[in-house]
Amino acid sequence: MKGGIVMKKRVRIRCILILFLVAGPVAAQKVAASPVAKQLWETPRELMVPESVMYDAVHQVIYVANIAGKPTEKNGQGFISQINLDGTIKKLRWVTGLNAPKGMGIFQNTLYVTDIDQVHAIDITSGKKKKTWHAQGAKFLNDIAIDQKGTVYITDMHVNALYAIQKGEIELFMTLQQKAPNGLLMSGGALLVGTADGLFSIDTNSKNINELIKHTGGIDGLKQLADERYIVSDWRGKTQVIEKGKSPVVLIDTTKQNINAADLEFIPSKKLLLIPTFFDNRVVGYQVR
Repeated sequence: MKGGIVMKKRVRIRCILILFLVAGPVAAQKVAASPVAKQLWETPRELMVPESVMYDAVHQVIYVANIAGKPTEKNGQGFISQINLDGTIKKLRWVTGLNAPKGMGIFQNTLYVTDIDQVHAIDITSGKKKKTWHAQGAKFLNDIAIDQKGTVYITDMHVNALYAIQKGEIELFMTLQQKAPNGLLMSGGALLVGTADGLFSIDTNSKNINELIKHTGGIDGLKQLADERYIVSDWRGKTQVIEKGKSPVVLIDTTKQNINAADLEFIPSKKLLLIPTFFDNRVVGYQVR
């Protein structure tokens, strides 16, 4: 009888060890699957209310839209900077004479930039404006996404609408029931829009809109981390990874320090996350692993 008890204890111990060995790697995988961000660099505080960043892979440079005033102020002081991938400033005032530039997009050597109620097309080679569109009824044009055909989509978070530049003309594309549409992203042929009500997908042909991920707090920056996983910022200072059916993973939160997190950029090949800090007047680069 005593021998049987000893044998049972040994079996239990072996079972516990096996469970520990199996569960250990699984737990480690879960931790490894949760991305983390480590700061690599920050720009000097020479920027002036940087609202958005855009990586140009062809020219290996980062563009920064500087409001240089209030977000709706038409003062002619706004400008676009160029910075290098190590955070050094290449040219502080590359394009000047704007008002309050925000979202940007690139198509065929042209940089498109929103500017309150206008969109500018800037020739990247010369750094000169080659065309400006005025969006009738627009109040606060914000982010930009461009499809493979060159259609430029733009959010207006104050009138809950999307505008589009097609065949050289800008027009109202659609109005939204969702509040404060901001971040835009083309993904798999669909137009994704971040709003105060979450992340939504729009079929640009039918204009049908579907909810992808419930999310509160607003979506300013919107970039794809992996399939169905997105990096979003809320402007106040929180940058998170969101995906359907799972709780958000906080990468960086500078809310308590009053450091904003505006329209960010993510470079997958370099695992480099770029966050413009708005009133803090910097762009901060993070390695995401």
